[in-house]
Amino acid sequence: MYAQLVETGVDRVRDTSELEGLERAFQQRIEDGVRIEPKDWMPEAYRRTLVRQISQHAHSEIVGMLPEGNWVTRAPTLKRKAILLAKIQDEAGHGLYLYSAAETLGVSRDDLIADLHSGKAKYSSIFNYPTLSWADIGMIGWLVDGAAIINQVPLCRCSYGPYGRAMVRVCKEESFHQRQGYDLLIQLCRKGTPEQKAMAQDALNRWWWPALMMFGPSDADSTNSEQSMKWRIKLFSNDELRQKFVDQTVPQADYLGLTIPDPDLKWNEERGHYDFGDIDWDEFWAVVKGDGPCNRDRLQTRVQAHEDGQWVREAFSAFAEKRERKAGKQAA
Repeated sequence: MYAQLVETGVDRVRDTSELEGLERAFQQRIEDGVRIEPKDWMPEAYRRTLVRQISQHAHSEIVGMLPEGNWVTRAPTLKRKAILLAKIQDEAGHGLYLYSAAETLGVSRDDLIADLHSGKAKYSSIFNYPTLSWADIGMIGWLVDGAAIINQVPLCRCSYGPYGRAMVRVCKEESFHQRQGYDLLIQLCRKGTPEQKAMAQDALNRWWWPALMMFGPSDADSTNSEQSMKWRIKLFSNDELRQKFVDQTVPQADYLGLTIPDPDLKWNEERGHYDFGDIDWDEFWAVVKGDGPCNRDRLQTRVQAHEDGQWVREAFSAFAEKRERKAGKQAA
């Protein structure tokens, strides 16, 4: 019955026992490492979870262009301007890949964007912090994209095919972005002036804790992680990924000669990991709920950009309709 429903595209099952059988077969496929594709039967909860996660990921890529876009006209050299423009362009592409992946689940891109603009949909809390200096651009590349890579590399093995395949290219480009950010910081910290290194330290002081928050709430407070891991949408818990980020990043900070702003940070020989201080979860939830330093500015800017581009979308639609009519006449 399961194979028949997959082949015929049936997605509604009335008999409870039949549904339970489908869910068992679905879970078995995941445990066997077989990817789920758009035309395969899937539980509605699985589909909703993917829509929420992929759309939030897409929104984050698009909104994430804004903090860096703030520095395009103020980049210190033509080379750095070109690098930054290329990076921002990559982020736009990531958003498009991910919106396309979400659409395979039967949702409209227009509806997803409307949810973002209304405040119903969320994006990564990290993009609600301001970029106050040029060193912040380096921190976004090193810390923010570094955290994103740790979050996203496991998603290349996600159980949902379109999402996993989209993430392969995204992760390759994010890895390049991280290297770009770290190279910028090397120039400031190891080859620059004392004032430039101080600017980098100030940026690290402001971005360190928000970067740790990027991995989401602690496992004890996460309501979605357990089920997402059972479905292999996620492969590791929030706290596991956060610990990996800390272990990877501390030696990199040492090389730069920067100090992590955490007095509780120390190497734990028994655990083989760094111990670190408590995260301010009150701040995290305040930003998630819309009360961060730049929440309103980011959303307002995004909505304005969408409205300003309305004429472009209308022009493309008119052109596509004209081309279709011409093709129809030629076929006739």
